[in-house]
Amino acid sequence: MEGAMSDPLRRDDALVDADTLPPPHIRRQLRIAANLTQEEVAEALGVKRLAVVGWEAGRTQPHRSNRLRYAEFLRGLAKEHPAVAQGGPREG
Repeated sequence: MEGAMSDPLRRDDALVDADTLPPPHIRRQLRIAANLTQEEVAEALGVKRLAVVGWEAGRTQPHRSNRLRYAEFLRGLAKEHPAVAQGGPREG
């Protein structure tokens, strides 16, 4: 598996690996790039919208089980919007 690290998708995994979350502003930008509302993200994760608001503002962090689901969710968005995941301009 030596070549796994050279796989371009691994860069996204490095950004959001297992339960590691990107910075709050990137979380928000990924959601916006995917044209999702905070309510839609909350529904997908089974949490309240105010939880997503806090996570995107950096005021709170998700607990372990929510953190794993949120990280997986963001990893999917990062694969769809790699420029945003890397902190670049929002795709549109």
